[in-house]
Amino acid sequence: MYLLIFLAIVLALGFFLVNIFNRFAKNRNLVKDAWSNIDVALKRRYDLIPNLVETVKGYAAHEKTTLESVINARNAAMAVPSDDINAQIKAENQLQQTLRSIFALSEAYPDLKANSNFLDLQQKLNEIEINLERSRRYYNGTVRENNTYGESFPGVVFASMFKYQHFDFFETDEASRENVKVSFD
Repeated sequence: MYLLIFLAIVLALGFFLVNIFNRFAKNRNLVKDAWSNIDVALKRRYDLIPNLVETVKGYAAHEKTTLESVINARNAAMAVPSDDINAQIKAENQLQQTLRSIFALSEAYPDLKANSNFLDLQQKLNEIEINLERSRRYYNGTVRENNTYGESFPGVVFASMFKYQHFDFFETDEASRENVKVSFD
């Protein structure tokens, strides 16, 4: 009789632990899946940036530092290991900031602003950004679910045992919320 009660308790505890482990695994995989959607859009953006820089270079050749900063930010973002999502987010925020400076340049160069190649690249980049925004919302929802479970009961009790991983939200950094200031002195 006592043996049956003991076995029932052990079995119930086992099911409880398996459920917690599976929830950690599910949340982690949802975050990684959501990030893969973002990663595809980022790769499309990386491929577009050299064409954009070359187009701008023809009209604004003396803006060398702006163009170099965009290429450097792109290369830095591409160099981040794909499995380090939190570092990738930081690099992407920097790249986003430098891209904004290129489009600010177009305001000062009417010929560039009217160039069909530049307009086409700008349209493609805009489509990528819209896709990124959708993917970012989904990613942030999965991160919220993952982080909430790992930081609340019962998950917090078993987080280290089941290798819980905290993920950062993919948010716009403070610097990119400000208007870009371009000076041609």
